[in-house]
Amino acid sequence: MVIERPEPAYSNDEVGMLRSYLDHYRGTIRLQASGLTDPQLDQALAPSDLTLGGMLKHLAFVEDYWVSYNLLANEPAPPWDTAPWDDDPDWDWHSAAGASHAELDALLADAIARSEAHLDAALAADPDIGRRVARERDPAKGETATIRWVLVHMVEEYARHAGHADLIRQSIDGATDL
Repeated sequence: MVIERPEPAYSNDEVGMLRSYLDHYRGTIRLQASGLTDPQLDQALAPSDLTLGGMLKHLAFVEDYWVSYNLLANEPAPPWDTAPWDDDPDWDWHSAAGASHAELDALLADAIARSEAHLDAALAADPDIGRRVARERDPAKGETATIRWVLVHMVEEYARHAGHADLIRQSIDGATDL
């Protein structure tokens, strides 16, 4: 499997710039997990319990949660629809243990593809990224995210976890130049 990590554009419109950074960090996370064995994906860097496998599954959830669930107001799709969130709020991280790299990477790649298709459709219908997403985030406070907020948040989520991925990967096999 060849993982590509596109470089962010130096010049683009706002949407293009945000999406190019998001694509860069998506590639970074997948690259950090590439080439590892299934048991290596379950390795954590103490004292944290974060694993690269858990990160792949968590980010697949984040993709579906923010783009499909919030932006479009779709109901949760499998496996998120039956996840025991009340029993384990970090189910996405913990349930990755023992899953294969192929399974976890495919879950993330599929979630990214769905997000890209959903974003393309939403922006084709109305390119204003200052408009509100379909699902109200906090009706009591009257706060609902905008598409701009979702895109910036997705960049932030991936960038934060890319730092974690660097440390975890280095602790597993010493790789520092991915």
